Amino acid sequence: MTPNWKNAKRIVVKIGSSLLVNQVDGGLKHNWLASVIADIAQLKVQGKEVIIVSSGAIGLGRKRLGLPFGALKLEQSQAAAAVGQVALTHAYEELLSAQGLITAQVLLTLGDTEERRRYLNARSTIQTLLGLGVVAVVNENDTVATSEIRYGDNDRLAARVAAMISADVLVLLSDIDGLYTAPPATNPDAQHLAEISIITPEIEAMAGSVGSDFGSGGMITKIMAGRIATDAGSHMVISSGLDNHPLKAISDGTRCSWFLAQSNPVKARKLWIAGSLKPRGTLTLDQGASAALRAGKSLLPAGVTDVQGEFERGDAVQIIDHNGARLARGLTAYGHTDANKIIGHHSREIPDILGYQGRTALVHRDDLVMTKRER
Repeated sequence: MTPNWKNAKRIVVKIGSSLLVNQVDGGLKHNWLASVIADIAQLKVQGKEVIIVSSGAIGLGRKRLGLPFGALKLEQSQAAAAVGQVALTHAYEELLSAQGLITAQVLLTLGDTEERRRYLNARSTIQTLLGLGVVAVVNENDTVATSEIRYGDNDRLAARVAAMISADVLVLLSDIDGLYTAPPATNPDAQHLAEISIITPEIEAMAGSVGSDFGSGGMITKIMAGRIATDAGSHMVISSGLDNHPLKAISDGTRCSWFLAQSNPVKARKLWIAGSLKPRGTLTLDQGASAALRAGKSLLPAGVTDVQGEFERGDAVQIIDHNGARLARGLTAYGHTDANKIIGHHSREIPDILGYQGRTALVHRDDLVMTKRER
């Protein structure tokens, strides 16, 4: 067992259709899924938070509707997903409940992670569920996604979720025990890679197709997921899920492939805020708030004297002191309209001013990066 797994506090587990759905009769592999849930229950006992990203709805719905194997029309896939989601959610609820755990279903589309406001709402929901001890089961919302906007595979969806909630480790359970230098099914000289520190073009070239009628992904989509996850500060592991208790196997040191992040999720997020986002507004602070920021505190509305620009919740803003010197850059918890209403006021007054209970901080310290000269 690597330290990446032992020390992980927040884990995203992706379960593919080819593992979850019996390829003979199209039914759910109930005993296998029960073993995975037992592993998750044990991780919860160890104090870890777990999010499941699950495929399988279309596969299960296809069986119930009597649709043929192979490619389906978009409307057939959406109908199968609508039917299959009921069976899939029931299975997770039943098995997690038997372990004394509460589950929740979270359906996402591409737009939920690409459009800033919807991204923030989805992240807030999942963060709240984790705080309440719930095991969230996430799936792509196949019933409304179209061929133009859908992910097409849940490997990248899982990576987006891992990045969204700053997971320590993303687990991709697969029908292969990791990355090889060549497809092992066709090349007997293929070598297993236990650790990948950087995803290079050479690593991408090693990815071969391991898809099936039940899944739309392959090794190449796992490598793409690895880029998303590791860039966000999450380690990723590809491990076999063919046998029962696959997460326990990782804990016991089974052979798998680890993709290592270059930094932790917090540092990766700070770098993203500092260098990848264009500020859409400016907040001016009084001396007290400036000193609080330098001491590592969040930015409260009481210390803000002026708001410039048109920005929405989640946008990047520049933060300056009363002399106009740049102090920091951060993600605002309020749009410019509401920000203008609450500046200069204590946080306890926000509900009365806005009519709803917003965040205490205008910019939380986790969403704030000091400029270089102030660090």
